[in-house]
Amino acid sequence: MAKRVLVVDDEKLIVKGIRFSLEQDGMEVDSAYDGEEALKLAKENTYDAILLDIMLPKINGFEVCQQIRDFSSVPVIMLTAKGDDMDKILGLEYGADDYITKPFNILEVKARLKAIMRRMAPKEKEAKNVAIIENGDVRLDCESRRTYIKEKEINLTAKEFEVLELLLLNPNKVYSREKLLKIIWGSDYPGDVRTVDVHVRRLREKIEENPSDPHYVRTKWGVGYYFA
Repeated sequence: MAKRVLVVDDEKLIVKGIRFSLEQDGMEVDSAYDGEEALKLAKENTYDAILLDIMLPKINGFEVCQQIRDFSSVPVIMLTAKGDDMDKILGLEYGADDYITKPFNILEVKARLKAIMRRMAPKEKEAKNVAIIENGDVRLDCESRRTYIKEKEINLTAKEFEVLELLLLNPNKVYSREKLLKIIWGSDYPGDVRTVDVHVRRLREKIEENPSDPHYVRTKWGVGYYFA
């Protein structure tokens, strides 16, 4: 099946260019030009990835991403005109999986999209072999990519789920931040280990009763993270 992508930007020429290039690669492309329209499409359709500009009319990209995370774990790549690191980290704080700084080369956009889709695909294949992962109060349904803590469903982003899945499959094995970055985000990911810290902190905020004293995802000081 063709991959389906939602492109969100208020600059119609940018959307037109991205759409043309992605369609040349056999992808299906929907487009939105403001935050409200983006949310409506994201709720009504299933996408393999969303390209989301930060500076949008009506609702900005950060808020759109945050609201999407209430109902979907679709990979979100933020488009930002600013090169400031805080903007990039803030994008990740709101649940984004990656970011691209404008002006960008369309080849880079396609490469990053394909990379994030490739990283999702192996997880789907593995899920057929390991449909359910359970450890204590934590249960992951790998086919539907749903997470339960004490039978209560917790909504995780795609990357948060992948981090927890990896740690849960390998209890007590300590993964360095560099190792997690390479496994989950891929060796071609341009970000640094702060990305891992942001996602682990967000994961803890969702699954731990006391995130500052975690019961599940713990830190081995000076080494990395592990599932206890």
